[in-house]
Amino acid sequence: MAKRVYQVWKGNNIFFLSGRLIFGPDARSLLVTLLLLIAPVVIFCVFVARHLRHQFSSYNAGYAIIVAAIVFTIHVLVLLFLTSSQDPGIVPRNSHPPEEEFRYDTSASVEVGGRQTPSLQFPRTKEVMVNGLPIRVKYCDTCMLYRPPRCSHCSICNNCVERFDHHCPWVGQCIGMRNYRYFFCFVSSAALLCIYVFSISAFYIKVLMDDHKGTVWEAMKESPVSVILMGYCFISLWFVGGLTGFHLYLISTNQTTYENFRYRADNRINVYDRGCLNNFSEVFCTKVKPSKNNFRALVLEESQRPPVPTSRDNAEPEETGDGRRMKVEDDLDIGGDLLKISQRHNIEDIEADIRSRGSDVPHHNSSEGDSVLGSDRRPPAVQSEPTRHPSWGRSGSWEIGNEGNFVTQKEALQ
Repeated sequence: MAKRVYQVWKGNNIFFLSGRLIFGPDARSLLVTLLLLIAPVVIFCVFVARHLRHQFSSYNAGYAIIVAAIVFTIHVLVLLFLTSSQDPGIVPRNSHPPEEEFRYDTSASVEVGGRQTPSLQFPRTKEVMVNGLPIRVKYCDTCMLYRPPRCSHCSICNNCVERFDHHCPWVGQCIGMRNYRYFFCFVSSAALLCIYVFSISAFYIKVLMDDHKGTVWEAMKESPVSVILMGYCFISLWFVGGLTGFHLYLISTNQTTYENFRYRADNRINVYDRGCLNNFSEVFCTKVKPSKNNFRALVLEESQRPPVPTSRDNAEPEETGDGRRMKVEDDLDIGGDLLKISQRHNIEDIEADIRSRGSDVPHHNSSEGDSVLGSDRRPPAVQSEPTRHPSWGRSGSWEIGNEGNFVTQKEALQ
């Protein structure tokens, strides 16, 4: 039976409802966050807001204090759910490195069979243009792709995330391009909820002072829960309130937490800053991009590659419509040996081509071919097509040029 993407996902994420919800590996921390949010509100409604129901006689306006606390708490919980249960902007990983970036590097040669041959190189970084300025992006060995600008690999979730901000343990999820808006709204709403509970608790202390005409100390002794709630909200406000102010600064300058901490001392030019108003508009007024991953899609089985030959002498020719060509599957570890293997195959291709012509080729051409090969049977390379590039893990198919002229191995490398 075919499996779905979320069942074979290589990241550390946790999926629920058949891949419809995606959480980080530390999703259990959400239980602590829920407890820190719900428990104080329940205590507030039972021990504080309930006693204020009839404090405002007109239209029983005191009930609005309880309703507002409940509705505000639900709003915060919804934002928490949207932040932690969706794809933060995961970049789909590749099954193999990008072939177009693979190349031979003649500056770093490897000695093979007494000769210097170019080694296979893969650039670790490359430059892309962002707002007219060059930005260097890195290659991710885990996801086998060049990370888009502002993308970083989260070591906790084991995913590359677009516009990576940070991994938040309190929500159990990475904060990236697709959920940053909800994260900021969650943090700022939690700060406002703290202010609300603190204010109403302080108001209840004032009501007790007026009813009993006593001091603040006597009112605090009559309602110690109000004092505890005020202390809890004051401490919490330092965290969520400070975090709200910090992210307001990041949004106004179009930075991420990762960029701010990593490049703070580099004095780099922020190529993403478009002005305060446009920066806020980019975060809050743009449409959230759809996820690049369909976690519920069926996994398409990739075609199996031929096994790597254990010995170069065991490589078997492969029949194609254009003639006999040798194709050897191997990985990057063989390095410069790929070129030597292709050289050996060229001899077999040339000899097979001469024998296949039979009577159409004069006998003296055979001796000329032997003289070209030389007495030591040194393999001549063949001029490759100008637009042809070697692909990943596959020796290039070298052919006779359009003019039918052979070139030496040294000329081929040049």
